[in-house]
Amino acid sequence: MNEVTASEFKALQERVNKLEAEAEIRRLQARYMFLCDTPLPEYGVSSDAERIDHIMALYSEDAVWEGVGEYYDGQFGRLEGAAAIRSHFEKFWGEKKDPELLLNVHYLTSEQIHIEGDTATGQWVHCQPWIFSDGSSLLRSSRLNNAFAKQSDGRWLITRTRTENVFVAPMTAGWASDFCTTSVLLKP
Repeated sequence: MNEVTASEFKALQERVNKLEAEAEIRRLQARYMFLCDTPLPEYGVSSDAERIDHIMALYSEDAVWEGVGEYYDGQFGRLEGAAAIRSHFEKFWGEKKDPELLLNVHYLTSEQIHIEGDTATGQWVHCQPWIFSDGSSLLRSSRLNNAFAKQSDGRWLITRTRTENVFVAPMTAGWASDFCTTSVLLKP
């Protein structure tokens, strides 16, 4: 049996590190989307303020959150730093909306993750249905081009969320007749 050379071991270690980074980034992006769902499936989170705390724990202090392109430029703009991003989420969940958002679920697809040492980018297409209390509904799709960085403690954090609208399509009332108002899936 041949022994592994130092260069072969180093190459194998680099491959494992890259695979672990991709897996962590995948979990990080999915957790962000999961925390943005309505009703929130994270069992035990008792308020939107707590939801926002969980979301912000995924971001670096110097992160950027921006909407780009002809549809999202005016709707979202560019937010720089954790405080500005937190304020954006506080406006989304903190202000009473009429009609009230009853359901919002994020589906991710077309994943591409590119690791460059302790930084990475990821692209996804996401699709999400929205259902409101007045019976209106829409289906929205966006492309995401996000960036990530490995921190000194080994955790990966989001350093940029960049989203561009693909389409928004109104749905006919009643297309989803049965949906949950409270998620209990993760209840112990």
